[in-house]
Amino acid sequence: MTYTFGLDTFGDRNSGAGGNPLSHAQTIRNVAEEGVFAEQAGVDFFGIGEHHTEYFPMPAGDVVLAAIAARTERIRLGSAVTVLSSDDPVRVFQRYSTLNAISGGRAEVILGRGSSIESFPLFGYDLADYEDLFDEKATLFAELLKGGPVTWEGKTRPALLNQDVVPHTESGPFPAWIGVGGNPQSVIRAARLGFSLALAIIGGPPARFSAYSQLFQRALEKFGRPPLPVLVHSPGHIAATDEQAKAEFWPRWRDIITLVAPERGFAIPTEESFDRETGPHGALYVGSPETVAHKIATNLRALEATRFDLKYGMPGLTHDQLMTNIELYGRQVIPRVRELLS
Repeated sequence: MTYTFGLDTFGDRNSGAGGNPLSHAQTIRNVAEEGVFAEQAGVDFFGIGEHHTEYFPMPAGDVVLAAIAARTERIRLGSAVTVLSSDDPVRVFQRYSTLNAISGGRAEVILGRGSSIESFPLFGYDLADYEDLFDEKATLFAELLKGGPVTWEGKTRPALLNQDVVPHTESGPFPAWIGVGGNPQSVIRAARLGFSLALAIIGGPPARFSAYSQLFQRALEKFGRPPLPVLVHSPGHIAATDEQAKAEFWPRWRDIITLVAPERGFAIPTEESFDRETGPHGALYVGSPETVAHKIATNLRALEATRFDLKYGMPGLTHDQLMTNIELYGRQVIPRVRELLS
């Protein structure tokens, strides 16, 4: 079985060595450097997730990915995630097919409903339409991926009649995934439309998501589709020792979860809950290369997944800390996981 390994970022706002927040512009430039370095370190995929906040200033990740594409040759590049519900599927397709052209066929896209909802009021969408927006737009996106003229009609955007959408891809559709955070209907939707499955696991025992992997493959069979891959996306941080990684990550994790808890319905983290999540049965991959590698290998097996994407960084960490994380992940964690899974 072939396993692949990625890194995801939300453009988490960096701090300087003295703790002062860096500008949004410098943070974005740092992300571009991190993406280029990820290829040098041996990482297979680099993803940028869409966000529209002061602490995640990354509303146009595809632009940054294009800058990385121009400076790399091998690493695959994509979204992690694109909030399709508050975007136009035609424009998303056009942006990522353009990235696919620039990168020589290395583009991917992960589509999501929007667990972070700041884009809805920003672009004038009603949260009451949350489900309908995503279902219709994901259906249209699946049609766009087929290539050729598109005919489509729905309630969320103007109809298309035998519409040619450019640029055309050179060698078939680029990989597309639907991100799922725990909704079985989203798993079935991914199978029905022919998207691969991205499991976003940010809290609790990852093993409980094995039911979703199994449901996905059963649903694919029911819809007459071939097996498709499953990936796992989870937060983490790697340093030389478990103690160093936890010391660097804990205050940043505590602060950001506390900040978003009212909107997202999260519990305020405690040191006890952090220890539980960073332990063998939690969702945070924080520790030394050996600790993180064993946890990744265990959960890839348990979830019948073939790809793991580490969501690295947190607002307040420094660029140097993130570069160290990338180096350890690419040069120590990934080889060790491949060894454990061989």
